[in-house]
Amino acid sequence: MSQANVENNNSNVMIEMNNVVKSYSTAAGETQALKNITWQINSGEALAIMGPSGCGKTTLLNLIGSIDEPTSGNVRVGGVDLASLDDGGRIDFRRTNVGFIFQFFNLIPTLTAGENVELIAELTGADGSERAGQVLELVGLGDRIDHFPSQLSGGEQQRVAIARALAKEPPVLLCDEPTGELDFETGRRILGLLHRLNRETGRTVLLVTHNASVGDMADRVLRLHSGEIVSDTMNEAPIGAEELYW
Repeated sequence: MSQANVENNNSNVMIEMNNVVKSYSTAAGETQALKNITWQINSGEALAIMGPSGCGKTTLLNLIGSIDEPTSGNVRVGGVDLASLDDGGRIDFRRTNVGFIFQFFNLIPTLTAGENVELIAELTGADGSERAGQVLELVGLGDRIDHFPSQLSGGEQQRVAIARALAKEPPVLLCDEPTGELDFETGRRILGLLHRLNRETGRTVLLVTHNASVGDMADRVLRLHSGEIVSDTMNEAPIGAEELYW
């Protein structure tokens, strides 16, 4: 199996894409979801990825998370060249290096909050029960560990999903519209949690969002349109999630 763990190297670059193209074949012909994408992000940065529906935001996350492969070009995460990994290496990479947080919580309804987290923690060889307790405490749900998803609010379910992603202790969190199904106040609390995780643990956070105001709390805002980067701007004074309004 190819090596899939991120390297401790001298570079501060966590994610790098060089001339990445992603094409899909459809009934209407070939469609380019991403066109010659070249960019990088440093370890510990928080990046908001914005743009209209169908512009390539989720495709970008899928390539970084090794869920999909580019048609051409190169993707490196933490010094790992994803193209060098075989199928087993790609599974190992996803298991240990990347935490995924989605718009839909995807919790197993017949398992408790703790069991949902344990299931992922055990894949990394950790003590599942102990790790589940730790990360649920981290997201403020230590007292809900024995509750089933149906007994939790939407915001609590999303926090369980975040705890599940954190159970692997990944250096990178990939968040695809994580507040899309939540009301304003709940969504703002979830964004605050992600912001705290970024600032206090140094994890690199990539957040796909349609909400322009969310970009105000990120270090950088990457804007896509029709599969191309149209801007990549630094935010000189990121605000806290408690200051967000939309």
